[in-house]
Amino acid sequence: MAAVRWILGRLILLLNALTPVGSVKRSPEAQAIVDRETASLVLYQFEACPFCVKVRRGMKRLGLKIETRDAKRCPQAREELLQGGGKVKVPCLRIEKENGEVRWMYESSDIISYLEQHFAPGQETVAQCRAASR
Repeated sequence: MAAVRWILGRLILLLNALTPVGSVKRSPEAQAIVDRETASLVLYQFEACPFCVKVRRGMKRLGLKIETRDAKRCPQAREELLQGGGKVKVPCLRIEKENGEVRWMYESSDIISYLEQHFAPGQETVAQCRAASR
């Protein structure tokens, strides 16, 4: 069973590499604002997990630089995920708000929806609204 999983994982990674995703283009100023906001996000994932690949492709499509931590290969990341989120299940997006509150979001579709609501072109972020009001 492990061999089948390994083969399927490599196939998923190969297909991902063969079908690149285009990325949103922003002005340097707008991208800097988005980068500052995504600095408070961390994606816990496994490299060859199909749902994690789906989220990483969504991040690429939206032009987001979000730190990823491999909870399969890194014991520290696995422990952070277990202690913070309550379970070792990926993908999981760790969202730290400005007030220090931390939210752990599981499910690839929920994560992509969250990212699209906050970072898709045409969606003004809190930082963009602040910058525009100056």
